[in-house]
Amino acid sequence: MKRILQVAGFVAIFFLGNLVVNFYLFQSLSKLFDLPINGNFYLLIVLSALFYPVAAVLERILSDWVSGIFYALAASWVGVSFFLLWGVIIHQILGQFFHVPPMMAGGLIISVTLLVSGYSIYNALQLKIKKLCLTIPGLTREIKAVQLSDVHIGPIRNHSFLRNVVEQSNRLNPDVVFITGDLFDGSSQIDEKIIKELNRFRSPVFFTPGNHDYFQGLNEICNAISHTRIRLLRNQVYQFGELQVVGVDYSYQKGYLKKTLDFLKIDKNKPTILLYHLPDGFDEARKAGVDLQLSGHTHNGQFFPFNFLVKLRFPYLGGLYKNSGSCLHVSPGTGTWGPPMRWGSRCEVTSLLLKPI
Repeated sequence: MKRILQVAGFVAIFFLGNLVVNFYLFQSLSKLFDLPINGNFYLLIVLSALFYPVAAVLERILSDWVSGIFYALAASWVGVSFFLLWGVIIHQILGQFFHVPPMMAGGLIISVTLLVSGYSIYNALQLKIKKLCLTIPGLTREIKAVQLSDVHIGPIRNHSFLRNVVEQSNRLNPDVVFITGDLFDGSSQIDEKIIKELNRFRSPVFFTPGNHDYFQGLNEICNAISHTRIRLLRNQVYQFGELQVVGVDYSYQKGYLKKTLDFLKIDKNKPTILLYHLPDGFDEARKAGVDLQLSGHTHNGQFFPFNFLVKLRFPYLGGLYKNSGSCLHVSPGTGTWGPPMRWGSRCEVTSLLLKPI
């Protein structure tokens, strides 16, 4: 019942938001191209607004190749519509100072939108490897690790994408792989192909859940990964060789990380890595004895201008941050959520070389 209410709430909110955006967008473009605003106009707005939420519901129920294609097209339209929206807004601002014939302006907006959207889709298909070398107090030998985050396995980032992620990770020959949340998108069912690809990891894998993993359903996830080498850490400490690996559940509850770390009673004399989906609580983690916090969630904004908006909520937007000998690395994400696009960010597998001081 709770899951049904979550889906219903998502559909309602997304539909209303899309309705406002699409109305403004289509009305503006109709004026530029001198198109009639009639019943068909309003029908098109409603259908456009329903495209993604309906696709999301169908994909979650059916999870076949037809619903997957429908979902991919709907998710892409969300990205394209936002690029179109920004084109319209920029035109309306510049139109206060420069005159451009409406038909020409409309053609330019659509042309630039198609170019930007095409590049963004292409850019999101590229999986980049970023290498970092960090010193961890208490280590006596080097440890090679890989961080994956926000893979969002679903109808778009499906088993073929996951195979590429696993292969790229295995090529780095890590001692351990850390997955910092949103391994699953929550938009489709987990099938045998996904489990098969997860079993291709050649290294031990530690995984802590993110918000989309809760959307997927932790019972479903636990059942799936029980057939793999992945160890789910939920408010737990696990001793992996010299490393004290701490996994904390996703939560927006204020002070949740601090309360959890205090409860876990971390040994501050041991080299400690924290896996926590949200890039929050860096100071609290450092005071609790964490040497390296690995987080994700932000997607580094995924595409412009959301990087500026996301940074208002998460100052640690992406990359490496240091404070009094402790480090925080925020992954830009290995996959994408919603529109399969990246503009000003990239899909990343992070290679971490952890060295003794």
